[in-house]
Amino acid sequence: MPKRTDLTSVLVIGSGPIVIGQAAEFDYSGTQAIRVLKEEGIRVVLVNSNPATIMTDPEMADATYVEPITADVVEKIIAAERPDAILPTLGGQTALNTAIQLDEHGVLEKYDVELIGANIAAIELGEDREQFKGVVERCGAESARSMIVHSMDEALQAATELGYPMVVRPSFTMGGLGSGMAYNEADLHRIAGAGIQYSPTSEVLLEESILGWKEYEFEMMRDSADNVIALCSIENFDPVGVHTGDAITVAPAVTLTDREYAKMRDISIKIIREVGVATGGCNIQFAVNPEDGRIVVIEMNPRVSRSSALASKATGYPIAKIATKLSLGYTLDEVLNDITGTTTAAFEPALDYVVVKVPRFAFEKFPAADATLTTTMKAVGEVMSFGRNFSEALQKALRSLEQTNDAELDFTVPDDAEVAELLEAAKIATTSRLGQIQRALLGGATPEQIFEITQIDPWFIDQLVLINEVATQIRNADELTKDLLIHAKRHGFSDHQIGQLRHMDEAVVRGVRHALGVRPVYKSVDTAAGEHIAQAPYHYSSYDGTETEITAHTRPTAIILGSGPNRIGQGVEFDYSCVHATMAMQQAGYDTVLVNCNPETVSTDSDMSDRLYFEPLTLEDVLEIIHAEEQTGPVAGVFVQLGGQTPLKLAQDLADAGVTILGTSPEAIDLAEHRGLFSQVLQEAGLTAPKNGTAVSFEDAKAVADEIGYPVLVRPSYVLGGRGMEIVYDEAQLEAYIQNSTAEITAEHPVLVDRFLDDAIEIDVDALYDGHELFMGGIMEHIEEAGIHSGDSACVLPPTTLAPNVLARVREATEAIAKGVGVRGLINIQFALAADILYVIEANPRASRTVPFVSKATGVALAKAAAKIGVGSTIAQLRETGELPATHDGWSLPLGAPIAVKEAVLPFTRFRTPEGRVVDSLLGPEMRSTGEVMGIDKYFDTAYAKSQDAVGGRLPTSGRVFVSVANRDKRGIVAHAKRLTDMGFELVSTGGTADVLARNGITTEIVDKITSDAETTGETILDQLEDGRVDLVINTPSGSDARGDGYEIRAAANSLGVPLVTTLAAVGTALQAIQAQREYSWDVTSLQEHDRRLAAVIKNQQ
Repeated sequence: MPKRTDLTSVLVIGSGPIVIGQAAEFDYSGTQAIRVLKEEGIRVVLVNSNPATIMTDPEMADATYVEPITADVVEKIIAAERPDAILPTLGGQTALNTAIQLDEHGVLEKYDVELIGANIAAIELGEDREQFKGVVERCGAESARSMIVHSMDEALQAATELGYPMVVRPSFTMGGLGSGMAYNEADLHRIAGAGIQYSPTSEVLLEESILGWKEYEFEMMRDSADNVIALCSIENFDPVGVHTGDAITVAPAVTLTDREYAKMRDISIKIIREVGVATGGCNIQFAVNPEDGRIVVIEMNPRVSRSSALASKATGYPIAKIATKLSLGYTLDEVLNDITGTTTAAFEPALDYVVVKVPRFAFEKFPAADATLTTTMKAVGEVMSFGRNFSEALQKALRSLEQTNDAELDFTVPDDAEVAELLEAAKIATTSRLGQIQRALLGGATPEQIFEITQIDPWFIDQLVLINEVATQIRNADELTKDLLIHAKRHGFSDHQIGQLRHMDEAVVRGVRHALGVRPVYKSVDTAAGEHIAQAPYHYSSYDGTETEITAHTRPTAIILGSGPNRIGQGVEFDYSCVHATMAMQQAGYDTVLVNCNPETVSTDSDMSDRLYFEPLTLEDVLEIIHAEEQTGPVAGVFVQLGGQTPLKLAQDLADAGVTILGTSPEAIDLAEHRGLFSQVLQEAGLTAPKNGTAVSFEDAKAVADEIGYPVLVRPSYVLGGRGMEIVYDEAQLEAYIQNSTAEITAEHPVLVDRFLDDAIEIDVDALYDGHELFMGGIMEHIEEAGIHSGDSACVLPPTTLAPNVLARVREATEAIAKGVGVRGLINIQFALAADILYVIEANPRASRTVPFVSKATGVALAKAAAKIGVGSTIAQLRETGELPATHDGWSLPLGAPIAVKEAVLPFTRFRTPEGRVVDSLLGPEMRSTGEVMGIDKYFDTAYAKSQDAVGGRLPTSGRVFVSVANRDKRGIVAHAKRLTDMGFELVSTGGTADVLARNGITTEIVDKITSDAETTGETILDQLEDGRVDLVINTPSGSDARGDGYEIRAAANSLGVPLVTTLAAVGTALQAIQAQREYSWDVTSLQEHDRRLAAVIKNQQ
């Protein structure tokens, strides 16, 4: 059936900010969808609140709305744009839930808009657990026994029938939020109680435990002619009980018999037909009882999911792209397979390799959080690796994680006592479990013991035994022979691991390996196991055979190193800069090569670059890729400044190995990163930094702190995302920091101690420098005061309260630093303004996390310009070609330019202490946000209101506000409280704050403190929060008393989703936004329209 002719314009709903459970993979699928729709000549309208995505680039869609993804905002966009259809299956749970709400509110009917790719009935059949059980039954398959409850009483009743342990899952939540295992009645109260709140329909499913069963997923595709194909089978290394997103997974499934595989495939085909996913992809999860082979269907997602990104990258089959084509009416046999270029999309991919995905966690950011892996997803990113066998793929994936702990396997042989400890520890699923069982086996534990404790399939346990055997051979061999090295490499051992086993330096191992001629060959991902020639150059390394599949190239190659797994502090924003650099380099006549190991990203889409290497970003792997590229044609050099700290750490080693570094040199990078050298740059430029010093011990640190005075900011050197930073108020706290420091403290990597500037305004700058001229990308003013990590703070561009002479000083300082450091490309600088003195906090000579936000807010593609400067273009040339604006830059934005607000998205509800409390939501200098949103409008107050709505904390326009502030804020809060009462809000307060307000003639309702000594059993603020009687919480923390009342209040507000303001500066801004929401209704405006308005304003000024 050919393409439909009645669709001229389609609205695509994106997935919003990156949160745990819904990450960058939806940017990848959304970007593919938009490209397909445009190729088919359809006008594309997009709504997505996340600026750090490729899909929101103004050149992608025809109208790009960076607005909150809520039903009422999307209705305004539908009214303005009048699309024929909505495509809601590529934006995760956010997009699906929005589509369901639009249907319920009658919006689809009112504007005569249809849903394509899925219908409401199919979504509800797949998502509603009770209805889905019926589907499974009609398909002749089984589900786990279960009951649906809406209250605690019903839950306790169900427990008598199902027995403990049982699984608790709320309906319509994403990434398993609110779900868990209840082993007893106390657990059931805790988990089901919270689950009833998290579920938008207050409905929770309780089901029999299938803990310890084997878990599988099938990725399916169906078209309008009822052709169904199974694209990929995925098997979990961990048994049921760990969320798929947190488990190590393997594709294709490796322990299924042919019969079991065929049975699961048959069930999957029946289910996708029964649910009626008319066109597009879906994934279905199974559990298999290892004792009797009973197969149970766990759930299905009637949309493109996290696993679809993995399946796409693992097989080379572009699922999102094909799903979009199918939603336009094509059938699978009418769509070409891009990778082969000769076959159609109506086939099931065949793999002649093994793919392993390993999740990346961020527990180090939340020391109080419970690190046990459960059915609630906690991973913040993932890596994927290809190998010719399981052991090779696993070891490559582990070294891709870039972590010192719980990553590469350690082959120190444990004694019997330690083996017993390891076996005890392995009873609980944690991020360390893989390493624990591998070392226990090395120390003599039996595979049967391991299976008994973990229920991990015996085949996987045997693979760990194999890896240990190879390690022992390497350790005990007389010398490193060619055969031994090939044997080690075929099982995924890195030069670093071989060096540890042989007590040699990694570089020596590499020297021996090269002398013996042991180098990898590069194979292709071709979807057809070598039956058809691959057109798409999508490669992975292997030591299997001698034939390499990289084609010769004549154009010079620019190699771009990606950012590896997403983590807090280094997310999709860096991938954005890598993709932009690729586009710019192709335009400038270069071949582009991308190296990355993250399956969630746009950069690892095989048609983004001329050649893609899906490989770990370690020195060894990158040097081999550069060597392979040099063998097949000219190489211009390597970009290391775009992918965050991951490639930046390799800069010096690559340069030492004789590799050309494009853009800012390793020497310049070091100038900015090294404290002593950087202070010389500042001195020469006549700029001030906060008083500071470096220390390698507590004695040093104490001496520095005594000299500059408390509070001080302490942090390790060379980190990203403020890892390990803390504000220290006294000597005891300083001693504790040095003792507990996770980073190694050495003379090369000392601890940095700075004077902490209280009450300073923080200013962030992104700029370009070509050696002669500066182009200011943008100046952002932070809404929270300094001391909160810039990645977690809300900021506004252009600045709303900085005087013109301050902006001029910022520009001069930026130019002096860029020149002094020797930047060629992007630089990000953080300043603080205190008592009208401009302090330089730090400079990063690389693409920063704010580049996408600044580019969207000002309409200038900074990363593309930076890449061109890296290969010799000047700013003057880029202004001539129109790639940079000729009339103005981010420093001199005119009045009337749109105002953009960036707000951070924080994952606190995901991280709980072992008792089930939410970890504290106090922001500090260590970054904790997973993503960001942008609000953009003509007026600052509305832009801020939009940003709050987009992160899900919509500010109330009436109701009750709880106010309790630290002593230093009591004077400042009075005027704000007066404004709230004038607008008709009721105030609730405790103790000291209530007294101060009363003396100023402001009446409040007084509630008891939570931790008061009195025996009174009066109502506390917690009671009111839990009853839903508080609409906004204003609570500023006092000093180091973060564990008292304040913590309890903030934790409760976070887990109940009540908007929470924790700094005085943000209170003022929130009040402006509340006022604006009460008086005006919002307009929605596309980025393209904002750019046109800005151009008009500039034209009128000339």
